[in-house]
Amino acid sequence: MSDQNRPRTALSLPDEVTPSPARRRVVAGGVSLLLLCSPWARAATRSTAPSILAVRVWPAADYTRVTLELDAPLKYTYFAVKNPDRLVVDIEGIELNAALKSLANKIGADDPYIKLLRAGNFKPGVVRLVMDLKTEVAPQVFALKPVGEYGHRLVLDIYPAVPADPLMSLLDKREVTGDPMQAAVRGELKPEPMERSETRIEARKPAEAAPEAQPSQVARESREIKEAPRKGKPIVDRLVTITLDPGHGGEDPGAVGQRGSQEKVVTLAIAKRLKAKLDAEPNMRAVLTRDSDFFVPLGTRVQKARRLQADLFVSIHADAWVKPDARGSSVFVLSERGASSAAARYLAQKENDADLVGGVNFGVKDVHLAQTLLDLSQTATNNDSLKLAKSVLKEMGGINTLHKAGVEQAGFAVLKAPDIPSILVETAFISNPEEERRLVDEGYQDQVAEAILRGIKAYFAKNPPLAKSRLARLD
Repeated sequence: MSDQNRPRTALSLPDEVTPSPARRRVVAGGVSLLLLCSPWARAATRSTAPSILAVRVWPAADYTRVTLELDAPLKYTYFAVKNPDRLVVDIEGIELNAALKSLANKIGADDPYIKLLRAGNFKPGVVRLVMDLKTEVAPQVFALKPVGEYGHRLVLDIYPAVPADPLMSLLDKREVTGDPMQAAVRGELKPEPMERSETRIEARKPAEAAPEAQPSQVARESREIKEAPRKGKPIVDRLVTITLDPGHGGEDPGAVGQRGSQEKVVTLAIAKRLKAKLDAEPNMRAVLTRDSDFFVPLGTRVQKARRLQADLFVSIHADAWVKPDARGSSVFVLSERGASSAAARYLAQKENDADLVGGVNFGVKDVHLAQTLLDLSQTATNNDSLKLAKSVLKEMGGINTLHKAGVEQAGFAVLKAPDIPSILVETAFISNPEEERRLVDEGYQDQVAEAILRGIKAYFAKNPPLAKSRLARLD
């Protein structure tokens, strides 16, 4: 049979294109090379052992956080050592790389808890981290799954063994003779007769204590509300405490503008300006939930306000939306019955996810947080929150376009203090290029702080704070 008449199947090749053995070897080699160069092949052949991608350190007075980011889950153990105090963490199945070696250079001399942190090969397949401590601590070590832009994380939170009492810390910072609470502690405060001219919040002037007066008695009197028949409204003779909450921080940058501006930086700058203005008022004082770049869980922010026996809670944020043309300022209060709009619901969910991004050890049960989440339906607190929000929104409308004409409502976790009027201020849209430029401008930051201050003062002018059992509220 001739070659032309030879039958062929669908899979047979003409003789003229049938590869020779040598050609087969070349083709096979080329295919193997292509397979090895493909992304999925590289992933399949890569070792499953985790690798350290980055290390970060966030020192703060509240606690210091050390984060190791990896490309895969890892196994670890840790234990504490006394005399001197040290924390030891053994990580299995990783290699000592440049990122781990850089840890020692990331610990500053001013870190409140960590003296030195070093890494080394403990035994084959195990890297040991040794943290030399400046004081006794209560560490929390836990792993986080990938979220957002982060991979797997190992978190070392170094808390003081005995946390500072927030009220005493506040008093220690007020070394001013005119501070009535500080004067009361020193036994220098003497009750004075009430004036009856107009309704206002007023602070006592320091004076010599009566010989029979005891400091503890006077301190109690300085915390109480003295009521007088001034047109049916009470007179307050104590400093009003306002907790300012700069959103996000540390591992959680918040929203990021097109120019790279971070929400956590903007909110802290505005909060510090507002604190300075409030502290300058004769009858007010402000406390920040964070005063530098570190992460604070949402429940802890609320807990701080309650332990400080705050009269108001103001959370400061910079909004973001999927489209860059969204603009304007907003003020939110807690909603018990669902969000006031789809956008409000989206924003609340995004803000509530901050704990996932920032990294919370959900294995630790906090009794204070449990108390905070109880009894969220106190009508008086919710009504006061709405009054405060309307007052602040009106003032924000004087410096920026309002995103909505009225106060919005949504289920923000950070607004869930059952006994403190709480609002969340979205100062502007950082996702809007024009408003991003304004948010990083110091002049606009000062305008925002001034507007919130005016709103707070206008609220108190109509709604003086009522008597509170100050000592009983210490959890």
